[in-house]
Amino acid sequence: MRPVSRPRKPPRGEHTSAAAGEGDRTGMPEFLARDGVRIAYDDVGQGRPLLLVHGWDAHAGFFHPQLAGLSGRFRVVAPDLRGHRRSRDGADGLTVELLARDVLDLMAHLDLSGAVAVGWSMGAMVLWRALLDGAAERIDGMVVVDMSPRVPNGEGWGHGMARGYVDADTPRAQAAMKADWAAYSRRVARRLVAQGMPERAALAGWAAAEFAANDPAAMAQLWASLTGQDFRAELAAVETPTLILHGRRSQLYGPGTAAFLEKVLPRARRVAFDRSGHAPHLEEPDLFNRTIEEFAAGLSAGPNDGIARRSDPAGALN
Repeated sequence: MRPVSRPRKPPRGEHTSAAAGEGDRTGMPEFLARDGVRIAYDDVGQGRPLLLVHGWDAHAGFFHPQLAGLSGRFRVVAPDLRGHRRSRDGADGLTVELLARDVLDLMAHLDLSGAVAVGWSMGAMVLWRALLDGAAERIDGMVVVDMSPRVPNGEGWGHGMARGYVDADTPRAQAAMKADWAAYSRRVARRLVAQGMPERAALAGWAAAEFAANDPAAMAQLWASLTGQDFRAELAAVETPTLILHGRRSQLYGPGTAAFLEKVLPRARRVAFDRSGHAPHLEEPDLFNRTIEEFAAGLSAGPNDGIARRSDPAGALN
């Protein structure tokens, strides 16, 4: 029998979680990565596997509304990625590629098959890398939540991070992280939620405290890997049916980013959340959960999975 874990709650006006630490591991399942690092994960519910992969500087508890709300229909698996929260022992040498390898190993460890995989922010990059490296045989459908295939903007590319982020901003961001991590965490948290919605202040405050519990040097190292990724040319090879979700009020990525992904991925469609920013799974959780359920049901409906395959996906790059 699988151990049952208790998901950590973000606030919906009623709860703030405890600070991160070794105590978070009590009673939680873990597996040993191939280099001996312990990776902790939540594993709740029964049914089709739903794999939830969090973003940079976050943890599995950011998916609490899905762990709580979808475990009646799915087996919901949500790791704390290496270097984050309960899996902080492996904070050296963090890269997107290493996190993807851990996800591949976790899926093999749990023998997951037919899964729906949700990647929020950096989690989408982790899943893209995992899919390209062999996870496609275990994943029936992928959900991308507000992410770009290339974070820095540059010549001929304007669908990266908002406010004109470019490659030269990465070392400046790393320096700011190391200089005052608490202040940097607050800035990141404010940009997590929808613009112009003061009622999201409690959520941003909770997120800031959770972000601040991570190690700034480790997060700075991972940020360099994250901003160095470029999946634009590789995505044409991802045949997995994909749902692209984005918040219309996102402070990080504009609607053009989701539109680009819809064009370049061979089997993809997009859905916008009117009242969400970068985290629709937290900002509009009920609608988000229904959207996931409908997508998963469509994957079982027939050979086309409700998403047509384009005959010339590579042409979308032109």
